[in-house]
Amino acid sequence: MRPQLTTALREIVAAGRGILVYLRGHEGRGIGLLAKLRAMKLQAEGLDTVEANLALGLPVDARDYGVAAKILHDLGVRSVRLLSNNPRKLESLLQHGINVVEQVPLLIPPCEENITYLRTKRERLDHILPHLDAVARSS
Repeated sequence: MRPQLTTALREIVAAGRGILVYLRGHEGRGIGLLAKLRAMKLQAEGLDTVEANLALGLPVDARDYGVAAKILHDLGVRSVRLLSNNPRKLESLLQHGINVVEQVPLLIPPCEENITYLRTKRERLDHILPHLDAVARSS
């Protein structure tokens, strides 16, 4: 299981309540598994995650979070504490009438294999990842 998902589930258990909305079709920021694999090949050749999607003629992020808002509405949820690093999720929930009282980033310790990817997400996609400042730039 992905570390962010595991951390989110632990947070929900610790709070004693919560909802995890897991949306299918969001693999590779919504471009699908096959395209994600093609993008990963380009990343191995030196492109960052944003450049790779664009080089394939794909959107940087094709995900739509309106379905998540609809699910929350159907469950009677009108206000959430959002466990996510992604500002687009917050914006989308707000646009669809869900009040976000707090956005809590899921700060997973980076490793050598993902530090460049995480920095790109922070610098180019505005993800909330302040803990990366503590990681030496030489990584």
